[in-house]
Amino acid sequence: MAGITTPAEIRKRHGNMFAKRLITLVDERVGTARIIEECCAQGPVEWDAVNRLRARGAIDHVEVQGTTLIMDAHIGEGQVRFGPASKDTGGQALKSVVVKGDKVETTWLGLAGASVGVGACLPQAEGVEKVEFLSDEDVGGSRSVELRLTTPLHRRLVIGLDDTDTKEKGATWVLGLKLAREMPHAVFLSHKIVQLNPDAPQKTTNCSSTAVSVAVLPDDVGRAVDWAKEFVSENTYSSETAMATFGGIEVSRGLMRFGAEAKGTILSIHDAEHAAAEAGLKLIEVTGRRGLIGAVAAIGCVDLGLYSAGLPEDFERT
Repeated sequence: MAGITTPAEIRKRHGNMFAKRLITLVDERVGTARIIEECCAQGPVEWDAVNRLRARGAIDHVEVQGTTLIMDAHIGEGQVRFGPASKDTGGQALKSVVVKGDKVETTWLGLAGASVGVGACLPQAEGVEKVEFLSDEDVGGSRSVELRLTTPLHRRLVIGLDDTDTKEKGATWVLGLKLAREMPHAVFLSHKIVQLNPDAPQKTTNCSSTAVSVAVLPDDVGRAVDWAKEFVSENTYSSETAMATFGGIEVSRGLMRFGAEAKGTILSIHDAEHAAAEAGLKLIEVTGRRGLIGAVAAIGCVDLGLYSAGLPEDFERT
């Protein structure tokens, strides 16, 4: 029978399954949620990605990064379209995303073998606080299941960082990675090394900046930024170190354009300040101002995939 249970009770009933962690990021300004599901293997992640995108529901976009499935969804309910093949192949869907205060409720559907992933595996993930079955709790075989998961609402915080090293010592990407791994009040999501214009006149060696993304509870955003500033200040080697911060899921096209331009153009601090103001970034001069250019560019490139690490000529067809 339908009812409310916990991840521990699901684990006791089905044994240890394969979902490791579930994180829900929310950006109400654009009506979007980003759901990050970490698994122990790539096979289930790829199968889930294809099937959830096929079924649509609230899903708008999916991306697989190793054993992690990243799903962008609209807040609200979507129309699930399993299709005629699902009775033979099974299927999964994210039906809805509902924000209730500092919690997020996601409703999931599973058919046939896929009902195991939704009804027995996903509810065990770290980050799930409550499991509510809206159907019978039996999974597998020819069964179908519908359930609602409650998770804490997180914000995505992106920190851009540049000019922390000298020609003799230090590396900005190393400091950024240490920052992301050691930051309290946050869950480490991603780290990017952003290649900038190698012809910049005031570079140190490689002319690259860094962006890190973390998930934080809304009340911890300010605390996380303050901690990051102090950490960078204590560990930088440069007198020109600067940071930029962005809170949200969608980086604006204008900011992406600035990041791409920084790979082949000599930009000014004024250019960086203008781009930051338009995109709503917070700029922090840690020990100086020169690093603002690379810090803003890093946030502009944080969602550009492999392009963030290269130069335009690396992607030209020969």
